[in-house]
Amino acid sequence: MDLIELLNYIPPSSLEYQEWVNVGMALKHEGYPLEVWDSWSQSDSRYKAKDCVKRWDTFKESTSSIVTGGTIYDLALRFGYVPANREITTFGWEDEIEYDGETIVRDKAWLDTSTVIEEPKVMDSCDELRRYLQALFKPDEYVGYCVDAVYDESKKKYNPASKGVYDRTVKQILEAIKKHPKDIGYAIGDYNPEAGAWIRFNPLDGKGVSNQNVADLRYALVESDNLELEQQKALMEELKIPIAIMLYSGGKSIHSIVRIDAVNEPEYREKVDYLYKVCEKNGLSIDKQNKNPSRLSRLPGVQRGNHKQFIIAENIGCATFEEWKDYIEDSTDTLPEIISFSDLTELPPLAPEIIQGVLRKGHKMLIAGASKAGKSFLLIELALSIVNGAEWLGFKCKKGKVLYINLEVDKNSFLKRIDDVQKVLGFKEAAGLDIWNLRGQNVSIDKLAPRLIRRARTKNYDVIVFDPLYKINEGDENNASEMARFFNHLDYVCVQLQTSIICCHHHSKGAQGGKFSMDRASGSGVFARDPDALLDMIRIDPRDVGKSLEEGQTAWRIASTLREFRSPEDIDVIFDYPIHIVTDELKEAKPMSGSDSLTNSKRGNATKAEKQNQKYERLMSFIENWSEYDQKKQPTPFPTVAEAVEYFKSDKGFSYSTIKRWIKDSGEYEIQHGLIYPLGSVQNDQNEKNFEQ
Repeated sequence: MDLIELLNYIPPSSLEYQEWVNVGMALKHEGYPLEVWDSWSQSDSRYKAKDCVKRWDTFKESTSSIVTGGTIYDLALRFGYVPANREITTFGWEDEIEYDGETIVRDKAWLDTSTVIEEPKVMDSCDELRRYLQALFKPDEYVGYCVDAVYDESKKKYNPASKGVYDRTVKQILEAIKKHPKDIGYAIGDYNPEAGAWIRFNPLDGKGVSNQNVADLRYALVESDNLELEQQKALMEELKIPIAIMLYSGGKSIHSIVRIDAVNEPEYREKVDYLYKVCEKNGLSIDKQNKNPSRLSRLPGVQRGNHKQFIIAENIGCATFEEWKDYIEDSTDTLPEIISFSDLTELPPLAPEIIQGVLRKGHKMLIAGASKAGKSFLLIELALSIVNGAEWLGFKCKKGKVLYINLEVDKNSFLKRIDDVQKVLGFKEAAGLDIWNLRGQNVSIDKLAPRLIRRARTKNYDVIVFDPLYKINEGDENNASEMARFFNHLDYVCVQLQTSIICCHHHSKGAQGGKFSMDRASGSGVFARDPDALLDMIRIDPRDVGKSLEEGQTAWRIASTLREFRSPEDIDVIFDYPIHIVTDELKEAKPMSGSDSLTNSKRGNATKAEKQNQKYERLMSFIENWSEYDQKKQPTPFPTVAEAVEYFKSDKGFSYSTIKRWIKDSGEYEIQHGLIYPLGSVQNDQNEKNFEQ
């Protein structure tokens, strides 16, 4: 291993003082000259001439203070060094924790086993224990340990003879060490040097040693004895496991105390299962009893037969479990094999159509539209049509199972919506429709995807609905690269579950009539380009064809942009709560913003009526986005009529009476005591008074 090459990855300016010193000690130990350390250090602004020379001469190695080239290797890994021919294997979602006796690491050549684990000839026992306690615990936390041993004749080994001590704090033990720094027996009691001693790696409550007595699910134990010690150490380091303490057990294994930081027992089990599976897949045979959070590990600083139990390293690998999991997932190559088209004897069958002529199984569909278009109701109508094998907007749906992920509406209200739609559509049952209510859970797609896959793996859903999309997107929707990553997560769900994904998204702000249907969805163009089917909803004006709607009804045109099929003709619907009704009577109606047909690229001169429509759209946008216009930052989510009049006072055609009429005719809003509210949100004065009380 060429340490000079590894130094190229390590910026000295990013190291703490002791880390910089350790690099020098490692270079000297491995036989490199002073000039290598000095030359590398000069790129740091803190560099002072002759500092390296002064420090170099103080590096007097003892068995308890050897720093090897492995330290430089670890630092290089931290700063981006990737060993050649390395391949890390992770596990599948359905894998069991099993070990077949053979390592699964593809190529052991990349394992750096050059650093020999040297047992100290003279060990500072109390210092070993002090380092361990300070690395893992807080001063006021209770620690469990056992120095009593009993010999098992059948297995020819020593085991703990009792539960041990569990009512002493770290502070008490450290005070005992300070009082007698050369007598570990004074700190923890006398032990059998043939047996060694044990310690529990998680803090306790001081009342017992069971899992229920664990005060904080902070760590887990990784122990394996199927490889040589140097191989165990190298593999754990290469996997970048977030190890707080790595120690030699005095036997055939290394004990690594790994950061878990779980908030509850289910999360602890989940994380430990993941940890153990990755270890197993990469050649570390794990004792499955170690997943017990109250389990005993080996205590450093004591003798065990002919060997010592001592600390090998502290704080290595990734900083947190989450960071490590991301590293493992990113390091796993799960891409499909490259195929030769000429080798195909016949074309594979196409995926079945979930929505005939619109969407295939395993593909994605996005419904985009303005606020109050009833997008969620349209999705509910679709979900019910699929589970019943019925038509939706005139398209035949293949009967299948649907998981509807509700992210926006409270549980009871959402269930009421489904019941309302089901009754109006005349469906007698909704077998095959499952609901996952996640409102208020604050979970982004990167966290939701693996959890969804685990829960839905055996459900065989044909369709999964996300409503709405923005609730699981923590990225910038105007950033193409971030949105590409977002949709990649959705693709991953599609592939892993062999399901279609259907979701809804909102329009960008402002009038939409003059835009192509693909350009109306808010954010990056990825929203239009990525889905296999894009259905866009824009409001149309029935007055263009001399038709008036009943109070509360609104008219919409749905334009389709499809990847797999020829795009059908635009579909006109009337949203009459709670469903959308297809109609042929509005074909000549124009979008409320005054553009021509959705699919036409030409626009004529705006007529007087079209100009009125544009003003109407401006008013609706003003109301919908009131929080951005409100300079006073008032608590009310919508403006008053007076505030709307004030905002548009410099524009012709926005009189008080006109604004009131447009609001009344909108089918979206109503006026109560001069305030503008969404239609139906305020039923009467008494409701308002009850709410205030």
